[in-house]
Amino acid sequence: MSPRLSASLVWGSIAAMTLVTLALLARNILTIWVHVPLDPNEGWNGAHALAVLAGHGLYPSPQALMVNNYPPLSFYLVAGVARHGADVIVVGRWIALAAYLATAAGVAGVLQQMKCGPDAAALGALFFTTLVLVTSDYAGIDDPQLLGHAVQLGALVLLLRERIVAAALLFAVSLFIKHNLLALPLATGLWLLIQDRRAGIHFLLWGMAFTLTGLVLFQLGFGTSLIAQLMSPRLSSLANVGAALAHLWWIVLPVIAMAGLWADRTSLFCTLYAGVALVLGLIFAAGDGVDANAFFDSGIALSLALGLVVERGRWPMLAAASAVPLLVFLAVNFQNNNFFFTRDFIRQSARDIAFLKSRSGPALCDQLSLCLWADKGAQVDVFNIGEAIKAGARDSKVLTGMINDRSFATIQLIDRDGLGPDVRGAIEKNYRADHSDDNGTFLVPATRAP
Repeated sequence: MSPRLSASLVWGSIAAMTLVTLALLARNILTIWVHVPLDPNEGWNGAHALAVLAGHGLYPSPQALMVNNYPPLSFYLVAGVARHGADVIVVGRWIALAAYLATAAGVAGVLQQMKCGPDAAALGALFFTTLVLVTSDYAGIDDPQLLGHAVQLGALVLLLRERIVAAALLFAVSLFIKHNLLALPLATGLWLLIQDRRAGIHFLLWGMAFTLTGLVLFQLGFGTSLIAQLMSPRLSSLANVGAALAHLWWIVLPVIAMAGLWADRTSLFCTLYAGVALVLGLIFAAGDGVDANAFFDSGIALSLALGLVVERGRWPMLAAASAVPLLVFLAVNFQNNNFFFTRDFIRQSARDIAFLKSRSGPALCDQLSLCLWADKGAQVDVFNIGEAIKAGARDSKVLTGMINDRSFATIQLIDRDGLGPDVRGAIEKNYRADHSDDNGTFLVPATRAP
């Protein structure tokens, strides 16, 4: 294929992904101010930011019905921005949106450091933006994942400028934003050891020193071990891995295109990063409740690889074609893409929040954002408590006792089996369904038999 035709295909792919990114991003921005649950993570993250604002313990006791298995920095950032009365979930959405854009800019920045031209940097960055918007709901939901990626790509830019200590510090900081961001620092350390053993050892020692310092400071500040907090019980299964593999359809063309890279130090980095990211993503994906974010590192690695293919690979047309499966998937699945944002859903959510607010007494919400917007607070972490109960790490008697006593004025559930069979039995015995909609089922105490 002629260089001119290849260049035309690359710029055509860039144009198509730009249009998709702008259209979907506009839709996501429209949802930021609206009180509709975009993802269960939002209420959970918002509840912990509110705990910071209220001066409550950010890490509840093991006996509590709320769990915090995330590092602390994102909660303090959201709380700091929202300290003058702003809605913590809305603030978290804005921060996540800024982090999404910063991550895309980070992909372009890394490619520029790798001596790539504007077309290569643009294609790499836009493949990432399109991938996140088409395959997940993370661009603009209250969640720290993309913030951590943005910080790590900033660290990588510093590393490519040979600022090893500063890069190691930023990598360590990112792990206190989101703990599953292991692929890039591990791949970076391995790459440095292969390229320059002394630089690699230098990087790894500084990274371990900064991380250990953070863990010690956490222990002193919170009186508990961060690692112990992160290890909350969760069921795992090969079925979860199989489901994750089925959602990696977008990975095929980028991997084939990457095979056409010339062998040099930057292509070696992308290969290492992509390999480590895929292995870790599949390990994380074995756990219940793990989402598409487990493969964001894979997406970033392949976005970088596609940029390199455009710049100096054998098959730039394959790099351009890598966007096609994303565009086809979007065209076929647009109505169910990411989250549904319709006028009817807005009205449902407003009615549900008003319903929760009208019920006197505490509420148990699977979708914690509904309870927060109804001023009910966060009473139960349904997912993590449910996982602990089903894994046999927690006795369900405390929660079933509260339900038998009808301590909750309202219960909202997406999955009635989420808290295990004993809790479900107690709910069915003591509560009746008031209504169901796209936010799940809302139950109220049943009339006691005479």
